[in-house]
Amino acid sequence: MARAGIALGSNLGDRLANLRAAFRELERVSGMNGRVLAAPVYQTVPRFCPEGSPDFLNTVVEIGCDGGACGLLDQLLEIELRLGRVRSAGRNASRVIDLDLLYCGSEVCDSARLTLPHPRIGERRFVLQPLADIRGDLVLPGQDASVEELLAGLVTDEPPLERVGLL
Repeated sequence: MARAGIALGSNLGDRLANLRAAFRELERVSGMNGRVLAAPVYQTVPRFCPEGSPDFLNTVVEIGCDGGACGLLDQLLEIELRLGRVRSAGRNASRVIDLDLLYCGSEVCDSARLTLPHPRIGERRFVLQPLADIRGDLVLPGQDASVEELLAGLVTDEPPLERVGLL
């Protein structure tokens, strides 16, 4: 059974409630496939979003997965829809919930539908920090450095993250 990392984000409505609802859904997806790990929740400024976008709450969870990355991606998209995600034409528009598959075991994929590991993990403090909180020693496929090492070497203009709670 593979372990899969999923980034959760919300910047509309009751952001913490949105993340908690997504977490409960991911617990159901994981089922009997092992323990679900959840990082602290951080408040982050919007990155690459339209001007005036509200701040995000972000976290990362890791679940057990036995159906492979494409099957898990389908489940993530269904969860987003159930929780009120509206896909707009605008890139990085505000959203009730955003679930991004970061990795799924040792799977490597580069298709129009899915790229694994997620191609921008190493560029984003709002992903690396919570991931380091739960799996700092993880070395992603195609990487030589652990998540902690990637975070320590991160060069970004992102401000420090503000920890706001737990799921």
